[in-house]
Amino acid sequence: MDEPAHDKPEVSLPPAPVVYTTDPKPKRHWPMYAWWAGAVLVMVVVGELAWVMTVGKTAPVNESALRPSVSAAPTSAQGLSLLSDKNYGDKYANGILPVGDGKYSTTGAQIGTVFACSGYAANLKTDTGGAGARGPWFTNNSTEYDMNKKARVQGSVTWHGSFTDVVSGSTRTITTNGLPLAHTTGVFPIASSDPAYAYDRNPNTIKAQSQTYTLAAEPTYGDPQCMGGQVGVMLTGVPLFSAFDAGGRDAGAWEVQDDCNGHPQEAGEYHYHTLSSCIKDVGVSTVIGFALDGFPITGPDVGPNNVLTTADLDACHGIISPVVLDGKMVTTYHYVMTEDFPYSVSCFRAKAFNVTPTGGSAQAGASSPMPSGLPPSPPPLQTPPPHQTPPLPPR
Repeated sequence: MDEPAHDKPEVSLPPAPVVYTTDPKPKRHWPMYAWWAGAVLVMVVVGELAWVMTVGKTAPVNESALRPSVSAAPTSAQGLSLLSDKNYGDKYANGILPVGDGKYSTTGAQIGTVFACSGYAANLKTDTGGAGARGPWFTNNSTEYDMNKKARVQGSVTWHGSFTDVVSGSTRTITTNGLPLAHTTGVFPIASSDPAYAYDRNPNTIKAQSQTYTLAAEPTYGDPQCMGGQVGVMLTGVPLFSAFDAGGRDAGAWEVQDDCNGHPQEAGEYHYHTLSSCIKDVGVSTVIGFALDGFPITGPDVGPNNVLTTADLDACHGIISPVVLDGKMVTTYHYVMTEDFPYSVSCFRAKAFNVTPTGGSAQAGASSPMPSGLPPSPPPLQTPPPHQTPPLPPR
C-alpha cells in the first residue's frame, strides 16, 4: 500500500554571490561558500539515491532477510517431525508387505521392532499363534505377503457399540464395550465352510466387554518404554493389539481377520492388529485412536500417493505434526498406523495406563506385560479355549 502523500517543504536557495567591482581585492564572504557546500551536498544525496534505485532494479532482493521472522505457536512437542513439503512416496501401493515374525526386543527400542516387556516376550516364546497354516498370500520365500490376496473371514454381523471419550482436567477417560460402532464384523467362530477355515480356525465368539481407559490428556514425551499385548483403543470402540499373534508371529501376515481387519481373542474381545480398512479417514492429521500412554494415533496419509511407512517414523512408530485433537489443531507427538510391520505403537513414549476390563482381558498369551510399576491385568478367562488352531487334517 502506498504511503500517504506529504507536502514537500519549500527549499530556499542561498542568495547569489555578491560581486565587487570597485575593490581589486574583494573580501571573502561566507555566504558564497555556504551556497557551494549546499550544492555539493545536494549532488551527493541525489547521486546516492540514483545508485540505490539503479541497484534495486538490477539486483535481486533477499525478501526473506527483510521480512520479520514468524515462529509457530509454542509447543512442547519433542522428537522427529513430519516434513510437510516432502513426498514420502507410496512404497506399498502394490500391497506386498514385509513379514515381521519375531521382530521384538527386550533391551531397547529400534525402528521396525517392538520393544516388548520381559513378561510379554516370555509369552511370545511359549504360546501358540492363532493361524495353523501358512496361506498362499505369502511370497518371496515367506519374507513378504500380498495383503490383496489374503483370505478374509466371511459374513456381515451388526453390533451395538458403546463408546465415550471424556477429557476432565489432566485425564482422558474412554469407556467402551469393545464392539465396533460403525462397521460390521465377520462370523466368528470361523465356519468350516468358510475358505478362511483352511488357514485359521478361530473358535472364539465376539462378546461385549466393559472397559475403561484412564489416560493422560497431555502426556509427557520421554524415553521409550516397553509394551505388552494391547497398545491402545480406537475411536471405533475397538481395542488395538500389538503387531504379534500369541506366538510372536506377524499377526497381519498370519492370522485371518474379517473385512475390517478384526477378530476375537479367547475372552471374545474383538480387536485389530493392523489399520482397519473400515476406518475411512486415515490422514496424518486425523486422530483415529489413542495409545495407552495418552498420545493420539493417526493414519499415514500425508496426501495423494504420499504415505508414511515405518521407515519414516521414530523407534516407537511416531512423529510430530499438526493434528486435530478434541476439535483443535495442535502440534504434538503421535503414533501413526502404517501398512507395514509393526503397524502401530511399537513402544510407549510416556507412562502407559492400564486397562480395567471386566468382560475380557488382553490377547491370549499377551495379557500381563505392562510397564513395570503398573498393576497387572486380570488373568485371562479360562473359557472358551484360547485362539489356537488344531492341526489340519492330512492332505
